[in-house]
Amino acid sequence: MEKKKRALFIDFEFTMPDRHGRKKGFYQEIIEAGVVLVENGKILEEFSSFVVPNRFPLLSDRCKSFLNISQEQVDGGISFHELVNKLHLMEGQQPGLIVTWGNMDMKVLRQNCQKSGVGFPLTGKEVDLSMEYKRFFGDQNQTGLWKAVQEYGREGTGRHHRALDDALTTYHIFKLVEKDKQYLKKPKPTTIGDRVDFSKLFNNKFA
Repeated sequence: MEKKKRALFIDFEFTMPDRHGRKKGFYQEIIEAGVVLVENGKILEEFSSFVVPNRFPLLSDRCKSFLNISQEQVDGGISFHELVNKLHLMEGQQPGLIVTWGNMDMKVLRQNCQKSGVGFPLTGKEVDLSMEYKRFFGDQNQTGLWKAVQEYGREGTGRHHRALDDALTTYHIFKLVEKDKQYLKKPKPTTIGDRVDFSKLFNNKFA
């Protein structure tokens, strides 16, 4: 039986310190999560929720302005423990790829798990798609998520810096890059010149 190809496309939004400086002991916490579960090229489940931060629950003005979210939206979110449980359930018993744009999502998730005293919920192979994209196109610098999708002549899904929209946009770029990889692997089709030895034709004609 062919093994199912599964992948989780994940995007988180985080707390941000005020412009005037960090609070003592400040670290970034997940305040919004967007997750897309894909199996054999089909979306099986989409998950989106705000997440209540544990250590610094009061959002900075900079954070609210940059992400265009309110304190009330985040206050109405799920707990971090609920998020961890949800990620574990979505990955299921068949771990596949864990795909993010950049390395911050997994880095902050690990730190938040450590600070909360809970185990890291994911076991699949982690893929930083921004690095894959950089290597594939030979870019010197890492490209932003929505700039990358625009370079493909497409538009991002929904609104940038909304977790589920960014997770879906990451999935769309993943499909485009994988398609290009497959295209490059295919051997070039033979031309008619490869199939026919014209020297023999001319020799026969003028013999």
